[in-house]
Amino acid sequence: MNSIFGLNNITCKRTACDTFNMFRGFFYSYLDRRISSKRLTARTLRIAVRLTILLVLIAADHSLGATKASFQAWLADVRKEAIASGVSEETLNHALRDLQPIPLVIKRDRSQPEFKLTLDEYLNRVVTESRIREGRKKLHEHRDLLTRISKQYGVQPEFVVALWGIETRYGERTGSFPVLAAVATLAYDGRRSKYFRRELLNALKILDDGHISAENMNGSWAGAMGQVQFMPSSFQSYAVDYDGDGRIDIWNNVGDALASAANYLARSGWEGDQGWGQEVQLPKGFNKKLINSRVRKSLNEWQRMGVSGKGFPQNPNLQASIVQPDRQGGRTFLAYPNYRVILKWNRSNFFAVAVGILADRIGAP
Repeated sequence: MNSIFGLNNITCKRTACDTFNMFRGFFYSYLDRRISSKRLTARTLRIAVRLTILLVLIAADHSLGATKASFQAWLADVRKEAIASGVSEETLNHALRDLQPIPLVIKRDRSQPEFKLTLDEYLNRVVTESRIREGRKKLHEHRDLLTRISKQYGVQPEFVVALWGIETRYGERTGSFPVLAAVATLAYDGRRSKYFRRELLNALKILDDGHISAENMNGSWAGAMGQVQFMPSSFQSYAVDYDGDGRIDIWNNVGDALASAANYLARSGWEGDQGWGQEVQLPKGFNKKLINSRVRKSLNEWQRMGVSGKGFPQNPNLQASIVQPDRQGGRTFLAYPNYRVILKWNRSNFFAVAVGILADRIGAP
């Protein structure tokens, strides 16, 4: 009888489930009496169904009490892995103390917008006149710093400023989620657990190296940090201590943040003597199979095929691809090698075009 409704498979912590177990016992006793007395009527079945639903709700509620223990057990395993990778006990004691999942992070992860903007709609949101004006202001304000960074890393200042502007509106919107709790939540959740577990371990190493405190390590709900929104793994690979003070501070130190962005681009293959691409027009009857980022031809070849635009670079051998971010039929761009580098930062073609256009507008005379 106990297995008719599958309730014996419901388990929870003894200290949290005394009421549940007592109620379940009463329920089974009630059904046993009814069946043994051959009084299993329709009314009895209705009551049984209602009691079953109530029992399941109670069990679900008590199962939430076990969530904390399960998370803590998982966190203990993370702690062992962190220690094995060299993170100190002192850092872990402080960083992991009272760490709990953030339900809002899961909600954000589950409810990312599914609707699709057109490229023009996206650009209208991202490459605004106010962002262009502010970008030009920042370019002037940090001219000396950006010039030095450009010389060291070979990245034009306007591209660094454009990334800065799109990622955090020039440092104004860096995120308010505690990064440790955010990435721990996503790692424990299971949907992308391996990726976010690595990010959590990298975040712990950043703390252990003394770059920032756990209390001040804030970012987006997905764990992107600082003025240029580096994930902890990107921080470990590309962030630099530009001012030489012994700490890498991409949250508050503009020099560290912008130099880190430039270093990311440089090490990803950026060519300082090239732009990102340009908008072009295709001739009638153009072979649509050539509209593909995998197809690369020299500018000379594209021009001979009738592709036209304003101000082609002087290097006729520069390799480029034709892309249409809105898919076939939308606006068309010639994408240079630097365009591919921007895609390493963010794999969205909309993002890459936005960075390029914003950089052009910021750097325009």
